[in-house]
Amino acid sequence: QIEVEKSHYSDHEIRKLEEEERLRRRRESMLDDDEAPGKTVVMAQDLEDKWEQNLLRFSPAPRVTDADKKNDRTSLNRKLDSSLMLLVKQKIGNQELWLLPQAEWQPGETLRSTVERAMATFLGDHIQAKILGNAPYGIYKYKFPRAVRTEDNVGAKVFFYKAFLQSSDLSQAELKEDYLWVAKDELGDYLKSEYLKKVNRFLLD
Repeated sequence: QIEVEKSHYSDHEIRKLEEEERLRRRRESMLDDDEAPGKTVVMAQDLEDKWEQNLLRFSPAPRVTDADKKNDRTSLNRKLDSSLMLLVKQKIGNQELWLLPQAEWQPGETLRSTVERAMATFLGDHIQAKILGNAPYGIYKYKFPRAVRTEDNVGAKVFFYKAFLQSSDLSQAELKEDYLWVAKDELGDYLKSEYLKKVNRFLLD
């Protein structure tokens, strides 16, 4: 109740109250009609009536798109109620695997600058994404096959960062690899089990 009493009127509410007061005073002959002859006056109540009629005529667009019907996982215009993640096919050793976009760290780089370079590599210059924070959200460690291990290099670490695509218009994208946009429940169709376990730890539905 206190919040209601202390709350402020919106501009529209103030306009409506002022118009109601003017109408009341006119009815009581306290205010001459100062509107120009023939001038159309749009009252706040008229606007509300118009908005109400527009609402009654409104019909929401279907949630199921053509990309959903075709199961086109290269399209962002699908699964509109879910967050989609970019997967790219990359060559790791002798295998071609579906992975979250990644690039090898170069000496002198921060982890974040490596992420920025990886995104530029896969998304091109026309598509922008916003990276969240300077620290990784997760890490995945794995060992190389015995045949390629060395005394100083027995495995690798993959650091995961979160980024949000800031444009859904990919008409100018220059994706240079095979790619897919998938929901969390579809990751199991592409990622290897151990990699998927690590990814699922920091992904939210």
